[in-house]
Amino acid sequence: MAEAAGAEGFAGCNFLRQRLVLATLSGRPVKIRRIRAKEESPGLRDFEANFIRLIDKITNGSRIEINQTGTSLYYQPGLLYGGSLEHDCSLNRSIGYYLESLLCLAPFMKHPLRIVLRGITNDQVDPSVDVLKTTAIPLLKRFGIDGEELELKITRRGMPPKGGGEVIFSCPIRKALKPIQYIDPGKIKRIRGMAYSVRVSPQIANRIVDSARSILNKFLPDIYIHTDHMKGTSSGKSPGFGLSLVAETTNGTFLSAELASNPQGQGTAVLPEDLGSNCAKLLLEEIYRGGCVDSANQSLVLLLMTLGQQDVSKVLLGPLSPYTIEFLRHLRSYFQVMFKIETKSPEEYKGGEKVLMTCVGIGFSNLSKTVK
Repeated sequence: MAEAAGAEGFAGCNFLRQRLVLATLSGRPVKIRRIRAKEESPGLRDFEANFIRLIDKITNGSRIEINQTGTSLYYQPGLLYGGSLEHDCSLNRSIGYYLESLLCLAPFMKHPLRIVLRGITNDQVDPSVDVLKTTAIPLLKRFGIDGEELELKITRRGMPPKGGGEVIFSCPIRKALKPIQYIDPGKIKRIRGMAYSVRVSPQIANRIVDSARSILNKFLPDIYIHTDHMKGTSSGKSPGFGLSLVAETTNGTFLSAELASNPQGQGTAVLPEDLGSNCAKLLLEEIYRGGCVDSANQSLVLLLMTLGQQDVSKVLLGPLSPYTIEFLRHLRSYFQVMFKIETKSPEEYKGGEKVLMTCVGIGFSNLSKTVK
């Protein structure tokens, strides 16, 4: 296997997406060894190989080498090309797994990205497409990535295990990002939600809404939870139901929580009433943790701050998730960017402990963008 000088070296299968996304943006090759080397079935899983194929589709001239057992991967990034694409995601993970990385890469393409992703739209592991639509898209707009082209649309829902969902994501390209000062989350003013049911009785969605409202109505009156019952081909191939809730603050911060039913034939059946009340409690916990960005999008906001103009960016976050902490380490090794981290006591802001993150952007410029 070819060894390149200056390649970042890592071991293990964790944080594969982070490493490949940052390698693509920084243009530095990466070598990952010992991927599940000691397990019974060693090497890359199906969904990881699928993710590498997606990266290969959106770039031009990438070189990817994987050894026979799949325990070692060498990736030399090419140019982010974009354009109009289609991709069938692995059914082991949901479309959210792939979308999270596309959100990081899409603004820096040569041509605006428009991609149709097929697979599972809502599951219990990854952020669902509904939540990414209501939290990550407004976050991109804060950095100046906006316009008519920025769109995330669910045309079909697909639940595990068989999927059958379809999502269209399009994003404009930007030469540079705006720095942000995002330190006041504001107060919660309204809660919006989406209770969806596919291939089950439409009454289930109404039962979810009633139980979620019974908890949230104690706190504020402005709650609208839409029901979304897809029929026919747009309902995918497996039955299921779930709820995603988003709390919006006076300053335009979005905090989200979601729950989905157990896949068909796996685990015990979930009562719609329990699912609704548990999801409402998860949202209250997310609000308690607080910050200007919810825990699912912490790494996205930190990446966009790093890639901003050479100016100071600040953001107030709730407690950092382990995924975000590892992401900060990767930002240091790829871009040599260090964040100043200040903890804020709960007296200053209500709820849990907050962290104020400050950094100076590296002035990342989109070199792939065509000069008009």
